Amino acid sequence: MIATSSRVALPLRFLLGVVLAVLVGLALFFAVMNPPLREMRAMGWFLSITALISVVAGYLLYRLGWIDRTPRLSWMLAGSYALASALTFLNVYVTARLMFASQHDLQLATVLLIFAGGIAMALGYFFSSALTDRIQALNRAAHSIAAGELDVQVPVQGRNEMAQLAATFNGMASQLAQAARSQREAEQLRQELLAWVGHDLRTPLSSIRAIVEALADGLVTDAATQRRYLLTAQRDIQSLSALIDDLFEMSQIGAGGLQLDRHFASLTDLLSDTLESFTALATAKGVSLTGQAGAGVDPVAMDVQKIGRVLGNLIGNAIRHTPPGGLVRVQAMPVGRNVLVEVIDSGEGIPAASLGRVFDQFYRAEESRNRETGGAGLGLAIAKGIVAAHGGEIGVQSEAGAGARFWFVLPRG
Repeated sequence: MIATSSRVALPLRFLLGVVLAVLVGLALFFAVMNPPLREMRAMGWFLSITALISVVAGYLLYRLGWIDRTPRLSWMLAGSYALASALTFLNVYVTARLMFASQHDLQLATVLLIFAGGIAMALGYFFSSALTDRIQALNRAAHSIAAGELDVQVPVQGRNEMAQLAATFNGMASQLAQAARSQREAEQLRQELLAWVGHDLRTPLSSIRAIVEALADGLVTDAATQRRYLLTAQRDIQSLSALIDDLFEMSQIGAGGLQLDRHFASLTDLLSDTLESFTALATAKGVSLTGQAGAGVDPVAMDVQKIGRVLGNLIGNAIRHTPPGGLVRVQAMPVGRNVLVEVIDSGEGIPAASLGRVFDQFYRAEESRNRETGGAGLGLAIAKGIVAAHGGEIGVQSEAGAGARFWFVLPRG
Protein backbone atom coordinates (compact mmCIF):
# COMPACT_ATOMS: atom_id res chain seq x y z
CA MET A 1 0.00 0.00 0.00
CA ILE A 2 2.79 2.45 0.86
CA ALA A 3 4.80 1.60 -2.29
CA THR A 4 1.67 1.99 -4.51
CA SER A 5 0.84 5.37 -3.00
CA SER A 6 4.42 6.50 -3.57
CA ARG A 7 4.34 5.44 -7.24
CA VAL A 8 1.15 7.45 -7.74
CA ALA A 9 2.27 10.53 -5.83
CA LEU A 10 5.73 10.83 -7.43
CA PRO A 11 4.57 11.51 -11.06
CA LEU A 12 1.96 13.91 -9.69
CA ARG A 13 4.63 15.88 -7.83
CA PHE A 14 6.74 15.93 -11.01
CA LEU A 15 3.79 17.31 -13.01
CA LEU A 16 3.08 19.98 -10.38
CA GLY A 17 6.75 20.97 -10.41
CA VAL A 18 6.74 21.42 -14.18
CA VAL A 19 3.52 23.46 -14.07
CA LEU A 20 5.03 25.66 -11.35
CA ALA A 21 8.17 26.17 -13.46
CA VAL A 22 6.05 27.28 -16.45
CA LEU A 23 4.07 29.76 -14.34
CA VAL A 24 7.22 31.18 -12.72
CA GLY A 25 8.88 31.51 -16.15
CA LEU A 26 5.91 33.37 -17.58
CA ALA A 27 5.75 35.64 -14.53
CA LEU A 28 9.44 36.52 -14.83
CA PHE A 29 9.09 37.09 -18.59
CA PHE A 30 6.23 39.49 -17.99
CA ALA A 31 7.96 41.27 -15.11
CA VAL A 32 11.30 41.73 -16.87
CA MET A 33 10.32 42.19 -20.52
CA ASN A 34 6.81 43.72 -20.21
CA PRO A 35 5.96 42.16 -23.60
CA PRO A 36 2.86 42.82 -25.66
CA LEU A 37 0.02 40.33 -25.46
CA ARG A 38 1.01 38.60 -28.73
CA GLU A 39 4.55 37.84 -27.49
CA MET A 40 3.20 36.81 -24.08
CA ARG A 41 0.85 34.33 -25.76
CA ALA A 42 3.65 32.99 -27.97
CA MET A 43 5.95 32.53 -24.94
CA GLY A 44 3.16 30.71 -23.11
CA TRP A 45 2.72 28.27 -25.99
CA PHE A 46 6.45 27.74 -26.32
CA LEU A 47 7.00 27.05 -22.62
CA SER A 48 3.95 24.78 -22.51
CA ILE A 49 5.13 22.70 -25.46
CA THR A 50 8.66 22.29 -24.11
CA ALA A 51 7.25 21.51 -20.66
CA LEU A 52 4.98 18.86 -22.21
CA ILE A 53 7.99 17.30 -23.95
CA SER A 54 9.82 17.22 -20.62
CA VAL A 55 6.85 15.65 -18.85
CA VAL A 56 6.36 12.98 -21.52
CA ALA A 57 10.08 12.11 -21.66
CA GLY A 58 10.45 11.94 -17.89
CA TYR A 59 7.27 9.90 -17.37
CA LEU A 60 8.13 7.42 -20.14
CA LEU A 61 11.55 6.80 -18.62
CA TYR A 62 9.93 6.40 -15.22
CA ARG A 63 7.29 3.94 -16.49
CA LEU A 64 9.91 1.94 -18.41
CA GLY A 65 11.72 1.34 -15.10
CA TRP A 66 14.86 3.27 -15.90
CA ILE A 67 15.45 3.76 -12.16
CA ASP A 68 15.15 0.05 -11.44
CA ARG A 69 17.10 -1.20 -14.48
CA THR A 70 20.15 1.00 -14.06
CA PRO A 71 22.95 -1.15 -12.55
CA ARG A 72 24.40 1.73 -10.53
CA LEU A 73 22.70 4.60 -8.80
CA SER A 74 25.41 7.05 -9.88
CA TRP A 75 24.72 6.19 -13.54
CA MET A 76 21.02 6.80 -13.06
CA LEU A 77 21.66 10.18 -11.44
CA ALA A 78 24.19 11.13 -14.11
CA GLY A 79 21.64 10.14 -16.78
CA SER A 80 19.08 12.34 -15.08
CA TYR A 81 21.46 15.28 -15.25
CA ALA A 82 22.11 14.49 -18.92
CA LEU A 83 18.37 14.44 -19.68
CA ALA A 84 17.87 17.70 -17.80
CA SER A 85 20.79 19.27 -19.69
CA ALA A 86 19.37 18.07 -23.03
CA LEU A 87 15.95 19.53 -22.28
CA THR A 88 17.57 22.77 -21.14
CA PHE A 89 19.60 22.87 -24.36
CA LEU A 90 16.44 22.29 -26.41
CA ASN A 91 14.52 25.07 -24.67
CA VAL A 92 17.30 27.66 -24.87
CA TYR A 93 18.43 26.68 -28.37
CA VAL A 94 14.96 27.00 -29.86
CA THR A 95 14.44 30.31 -28.07
CA ALA A 96 17.80 31.63 -29.26
CA ARG A 97 17.12 30.51 -32.83
CA LEU A 98 13.84 32.40 -32.80
CA MET A 99 15.29 35.52 -31.23
CA PHE A 100 18.94 35.83 -32.24
CA ALA A 101 19.57 37.68 -35.48
CA SER A 102 23.27 36.77 -35.63
CA GLN A 103 24.44 33.28 -36.62
CA HIS A 104 27.61 33.93 -34.62
CA ASP A 105 25.61 34.54 -31.45
CA LEU A 106 23.59 31.38 -32.02
CA GLN A 107 26.74 29.29 -32.43
CA LEU A 108 28.27 30.87 -29.35
CA ALA A 109 25.14 30.13 -27.33
CA THR A 110 25.21 26.52 -28.56
CA VAL A 111 28.83 26.05 -27.46
CA LEU A 112 28.12 27.59 -24.06
CA LEU A 113 25.03 25.41 -23.58
CA ILE A 114 26.99 22.25 -24.40
CA PHE A 115 29.75 23.34 -22.04
CA ALA A 116 27.23 24.13 -19.26
CA GLY A 117 25.56 20.75 -19.80
CA GLY A 118 28.89 18.96 -19.47
CA ILE A 119 29.72 20.83 -16.29
CA ALA A 120 26.26 19.99 -14.89
CA MET A 121 26.74 16.29 -15.70
CA ALA A 122 30.23 16.23 -14.16
CA LEU A 123 29.01 17.99 -11.03
CA GLY A 124 26.00 15.70 -10.84
CA TYR A 125 28.18 12.61 -11.18
CA PHE A 126 30.48 13.94 -8.45
CA PHE A 127 27.67 14.45 -5.94
CA SER A 128 25.91 11.23 -6.93
CA SER A 129 29.16 9.31 -6.40
CA ALA A 130 29.49 10.83 -2.94
CA LEU A 131 25.95 9.63 -2.21
CA THR A 132 26.51 6.13 -3.60
CA ASP A 133 29.72 5.81 -1.55
CA ARG A 134 27.62 6.11 1.60
CA ILE A 135 25.09 3.62 0.25
CA GLN A 136 27.90 1.18 -0.53
CA ALA A 137 29.21 1.60 3.01
CA LEU A 138 25.77 0.63 4.30
CA ASN A 139 25.71 -2.30 1.89
CA ARG A 140 29.10 -3.56 3.10
CA ALA A 141 27.98 -3.21 6.71
CA ALA A 142 24.81 -5.17 5.94
CA HIS A 143 26.91 -7.96 4.37
CA SER A 144 29.09 -7.95 7.49
CA ILE A 145 26.02 -8.39 9.70
CA ALA A 146 24.81 -11.21 7.45
CA ALA A 147 28.21 -12.85 7.95
CA GLY A 148 27.82 -12.65 11.73
CA GLU A 149 29.87 -9.51 12.46
CA LEU A 150 27.20 -7.81 14.57
CA ASP A 151 29.42 -5.11 16.10
CA VAL A 152 29.79 -3.25 12.77
CA GLN A 153 28.88 0.46 12.67
CA VAL A 154 28.77 2.97 9.81
CA PRO A 155 29.74 6.65 10.10
CA VAL A 156 26.87 9.12 10.50
CA GLN A 157 27.58 12.25 8.46
CA GLY A 158 25.26 15.22 8.28
CA ARG A 159 21.57 15.44 9.15
CA ASN A 160 19.86 14.38 5.92
CA GLU A 161 17.99 11.17 5.10
CA MET A 162 21.24 9.24 4.53
CA ALA A 163 22.48 10.25 7.98
CA GLN A 164 19.15 9.20 9.49
CA LEU A 165 19.36 5.88 7.64
CA ALA A 166 22.92 5.34 8.93
CA ALA A 167 21.83 6.13 12.50
CA THR A 168 18.88 3.74 12.18
CA PHE A 169 21.19 1.07 10.78
CA ASN A 170 23.61 1.50 13.69
CA GLY A 171 20.73 1.23 16.14
CA MET A 172 19.55 -1.96 14.45
CA ALA A 173 23.07 -3.41 14.52
CA SER A 174 23.42 -2.59 18.21
CA GLN A 175 20.11 -4.27 18.98
CA LEU A 176 21.14 -7.36 17.00
CA ALA A 177 24.46 -7.49 18.87
CA GLN A 178 22.65 -7.16 22.19
CA ALA A 179 20.18 -9.88 21.18
CA ALA A 180 23.06 -12.16 20.23
CA ARG A 181 24.77 -11.54 23.57
CA SER A 182 21.51 -12.22 25.40
CA GLN A 183 21.09 -15.44 23.44
CA ARG A 184 24.60 -16.57 24.35
CA GLU A 185 23.98 -15.72 28.00
CA ALA A 186 20.66 -17.60 27.91
CA GLU A 187 22.37 -20.63 26.38
CA GLN A 188 25.09 -20.52 29.01
CA LEU A 189 22.45 -20.19 31.74
CA ARG A 190 20.55 -23.15 30.27
CA GLN A 191 23.68 -25.30 30.35
CA GLU A 192 24.45 -24.20 33.91
CA LEU A 193 20.83 -24.85 34.92
CA LEU A 194 20.99 -28.41 33.60
CA ALA A 195 24.25 -29.02 35.43
CA TRP A 196 22.98 -27.50 38.68
CA VAL A 197 19.63 -29.28 38.61
CA GLY A 198 21.41 -32.54 37.85
CA HIS A 199 23.71 -32.02 40.84
CA ASP A 200 20.94 -31.00 43.25
CA LEU A 201 18.73 -33.91 42.20
CA ARG A 202 21.44 -36.55 41.95
CA THR A 203 22.89 -36.00 45.44
CA PRO A 204 19.73 -36.74 47.50
CA LEU A 205 18.61 -39.43 45.07
CA SER A 206 21.94 -41.23 45.42
CA SER A 207 21.63 -41.04 49.21
CA ILE A 208 18.06 -42.38 49.18
CA ARG A 209 19.03 -45.17 46.79
CA ALA A 210 21.93 -46.26 49.00
CA ILE A 211 19.73 -46.23 52.11
CA VAL A 212 16.91 -48.19 50.45
CA GLU A 213 19.32 -50.78 49.03
CA ALA A 214 21.02 -51.21 52.42
CA LEU A 215 17.69 -51.73 54.16
CA ALA A 216 16.35 -54.00 51.43
CA ASP A 217 19.48 -56.19 51.46
CA GLY A 218 19.33 -56.55 55.23
CA LEU A 219 22.70 -54.89 55.76
CA VAL A 220 21.30 -52.86 58.66
CA THR A 221 19.74 -54.90 61.44
CA ASP A 222 19.67 -52.83 64.61
CA ALA A 223 16.66 -50.58 65.13
CA ALA A 224 18.64 -47.44 65.99
CA THR A 225 20.63 -47.54 62.76
CA GLN A 226 17.52 -48.27 60.73
CA ARG A 227 15.77 -45.29 62.30
CA ARG A 228 18.79 -43.06 61.55
CA TYR A 229 18.79 -44.26 57.93
CA LEU A 230 15.06 -43.59 57.61
CA LEU A 231 15.43 -40.09 59.06
CA THR A 232 18.21 -39.39 56.57
CA ALA A 233 16.02 -40.63 53.71
CA GLN A 234 13.15 -38.52 55.02
CA ARG A 235 15.40 -35.42 55.04
CA ASP A 236 16.56 -36.14 51.50
CA ILE A 237 12.97 -36.59 50.32
CA GLN A 238 12.02 -33.26 51.91
CA SER A 239 14.98 -31.68 50.13
CA LEU A 240 13.81 -33.11 46.79
CA SER A 241 10.25 -31.96 47.46
CA ALA A 242 11.43 -28.44 48.30
CA LEU A 243 13.56 -28.32 45.16
CA ILE A 244 10.64 -29.44 42.98
CA ASP A 245 8.38 -26.85 44.61
CA ASP A 246 11.01 -24.18 43.97
CA LEU A 247 11.34 -25.24 40.34
CA PHE A 248 7.57 -25.09 39.89
CA GLU A 249 7.35 -21.64 41.47
CA MET A 250 10.33 -20.42 39.45
CA SER A 251 8.65 -21.62 36.25
CA GLN A 252 5.51 -19.69 37.23
CA ILE A 253 7.55 -16.55 37.85
CA GLY A 254 9.38 -16.94 34.54
CA ALA A 255 6.11 -17.40 32.66
CA GLY A 256 4.48 -14.43 34.39
CA GLY A 257 1.86 -16.71 35.95
CA LEU A 258 2.62 -16.15 39.63
CA GLN A 259 -0.72 -15.78 41.41
CA LEU A 260 -0.86 -13.35 44.34
CA ASP A 261 -3.46 -13.18 47.09
CA ARG A 262 -2.91 -9.54 47.99
CA HIS A 263 -4.73 -7.86 50.81
CA PHE A 264 -3.90 -5.28 53.46
CA ALA A 265 -2.07 -6.94 56.35
CA SER A 266 0.38 -6.16 59.13
CA LEU A 267 4.01 -6.35 58.02
CA THR A 268 5.01 -5.92 61.68
CA ASP A 269 3.22 -9.14 62.66
CA LEU A 270 4.68 -11.01 59.68
CA LEU A 271 8.17 -9.83 60.61
CA SER A 272 7.68 -10.89 64.24
CA ASP A 273 6.40 -14.36 63.26
CA THR A 274 9.28 -14.91 60.83
CA LEU A 275 11.89 -13.90 63.40
CA GLU A 276 10.34 -16.26 65.92
CA SER A 277 10.50 -19.17 63.48
CA PHE A 278 14.25 -18.61 62.99
CA THR A 279 15.11 -18.11 66.65
CA ALA A 280 16.02 -21.77 67.19
CA LEU A 281 18.33 -21.84 64.13
CA ALA A 282 20.02 -18.60 65.19
CA THR A 283 20.52 -19.87 68.74
CA ALA A 284 21.96 -23.17 67.51
CA LYS A 285 24.51 -21.26 65.42
CA GLY A 286 25.30 -18.76 68.18
CA VAL A 287 24.03 -15.84 66.11
CA SER A 288 22.16 -12.92 67.64
CA LEU A 289 18.89 -12.29 65.74
CA THR A 290 17.01 -9.01 66.27
CA GLY A 291 14.34 -7.07 64.44
CA GLN A 292 12.00 -4.13 64.62
CA ALA A 293 9.41 -2.30 62.54
CA GLY A 294 9.16 1.47 62.55
CA ALA A 295 5.99 3.39 63.26
CA GLY A 296 3.68 3.85 60.31
CA VAL A 297 4.74 0.72 58.44
CA ASP A 298 1.34 -0.97 58.49
CA PRO A 299 -0.82 -1.80 56.69
CA VAL A 300 0.74 -3.10 53.46
CA ALA A 301 -1.10 -4.66 50.50
CA MET A 302 0.74 -7.96 50.05
CA ASP A 303 0.48 -11.71 49.71
CA VAL A 304 1.38 -12.57 53.29
CA GLN A 305 2.55 -16.11 52.54
CA LYS A 306 4.82 -15.10 49.66
CA ILE A 307 6.31 -12.05 51.39
CA GLY A 308 6.87 -14.33 54.38
CA ARG A 309 8.83 -16.58 52.05
CA VAL A 310 10.94 -13.61 50.90
CA LEU A 311 11.71 -12.74 54.53
CA GLY A 312 12.47 -16.39 55.31
CA ASN A 313 14.88 -16.71 52.38
CA LEU A 314 16.76 -13.54 53.30
CA ILE A 315 16.91 -14.22 57.06
CA GLY A 316 17.82 -17.88 56.56
CA ASN A 317 20.67 -16.94 54.19
CA ALA A 318 21.92 -14.30 56.62
CA ILE A 319 22.02 -16.76 59.55
CA ARG A 320 23.78 -19.46 57.50
CA HIS A 321 26.48 -17.06 56.36
CA THR A 322 27.08 -15.38 59.73
CA PRO A 323 29.70 -16.98 62.01
CA PRO A 324 29.02 -17.70 65.72
CA GLY A 325 28.97 -14.52 67.76
CA GLY A 326 27.72 -12.52 64.77
CA LEU A 327 24.59 -10.43 64.40
CA VAL A 328 21.61 -10.50 62.02
CA ARG A 329 19.38 -7.44 62.19
CA VAL A 330 16.02 -7.07 60.42
CA GLN A 331 14.19 -3.76 60.22
CA ALA A 332 11.26 -2.24 58.35
CA MET A 333 10.48 1.43 57.89
CA PRO A 334 8.14 3.60 55.80
CA VAL A 335 9.67 5.46 52.86
CA GLY A 336 7.12 7.76 51.28
CA ARG A 337 4.35 5.62 49.81
CA ASN A 338 6.50 2.51 50.09
CA VAL A 339 7.93 0.37 52.85
CA LEU A 340 11.61 -0.62 53.06
CA VAL A 341 12.71 -3.92 54.64
CA GLU A 342 16.39 -4.58 55.37
CA VAL A 343 18.20 -7.77 56.46
CA ILE A 344 21.72 -6.89 57.63
CA ASP A 345 24.29 -9.43 58.80
CA SER A 346 27.90 -9.38 60.02
CA GLY A 347 28.90 -12.44 58.02
CA GLU A 348 31.65 -13.06 55.48
CA GLY A 349 30.01 -10.87 52.85
CA ILE A 350 29.73 -11.50 49.13
CA PRO A 351 32.71 -11.35 46.73
CA ALA A 352 32.54 -8.59 44.14
CA ALA A 353 32.57 -11.16 41.32
CA SER A 354 29.41 -12.77 42.69
CA LEU A 355 27.53 -9.65 43.76
CA GLY A 356 25.86 -9.12 40.39
CA ARG A 357 24.63 -12.71 40.13
CA VAL A 358 23.21 -13.48 43.57
CA PHE A 359 19.64 -13.18 42.26
CA ASP A 360 20.26 -15.46 39.24
CA GLN A 361 18.57 -18.81 39.13
CA PHE A 362 20.64 -21.67 40.58
CA TYR A 363 23.59 -19.39 41.25
CA ARG A 364 25.64 -20.02 44.40
CA ALA A 365 28.97 -18.41 45.11
CA GLU A 366 30.10 -21.61 46.82
CA GLU A 367 31.18 -23.87 43.95
CA SER A 368 30.95 -27.08 45.98
CA ARG A 369 27.19 -26.45 46.47
CA ASN A 370 27.24 -28.03 49.92
CA ARG A 371 23.64 -28.53 51.08
CA GLU A 372 24.67 -27.72 54.61
CA THR A 373 25.51 -24.14 53.66
CA GLY A 374 22.70 -23.41 51.27
CA GLY A 375 19.87 -24.70 49.06
CA ALA A 376 19.66 -25.14 45.33
CA GLY A 377 20.34 -21.49 44.57
CA LEU A 378 16.72 -20.62 43.83
CA GLY A 379 15.75 -18.80 47.03
CA LEU A 380 16.97 -15.35 46.06
CA ALA A 381 15.71 -15.71 42.47
CA ILE A 382 12.25 -16.60 43.81
CA ALA A 383 12.42 -13.70 46.28
CA LYS A 384 13.21 -11.34 43.41
CA GLY A 385 10.29 -12.68 41.37
CA ILE A 386 7.85 -12.34 44.27
CA VAL A 387 8.91 -8.77 45.05
CA ALA A 388 8.71 -7.84 41.34
CA ALA A 389 5.20 -9.34 41.15
CA HIS A 390 4.23 -6.97 43.97
CA GLY A 391 5.56 -4.04 41.95
CA GLY A 392 8.58 -3.64 44.23
CA GLU A 393 12.34 -3.81 43.98
CA ILE A 394 15.02 -5.92 45.65
CA GLY A 395 18.77 -5.46 45.94
CA VAL A 396 21.96 -6.15 47.87
CA GLN A 397 24.99 -4.24 49.13
CA SER A 398 28.03 -6.12 50.37
CA GLU A 399 31.81 -6.32 50.52
CA ALA A 400 33.86 -9.44 51.08
CA GLY A 401 34.52 -9.79 54.83
CA ALA A 402 32.21 -6.89 55.76
CA GLY A 403 28.78 -8.53 55.93
CA ALA A 404 25.83 -8.00 53.61
CA ARG A 405 22.70 -5.85 53.46
CA PHE A 406 19.75 -7.27 51.54
CA TRP A 407 16.78 -4.98 51.08
CA PHE A 408 13.46 -4.85 49.28
CA VAL A 409 10.87 -2.14 48.78
CA LEU A 410 7.12 -2.75 48.51
CA PRO A 411 4.39 -0.29 47.59
CA ARG A 412 1.87 0.03 50.39
CA GLY A 413 -1.20 0.02 48.20
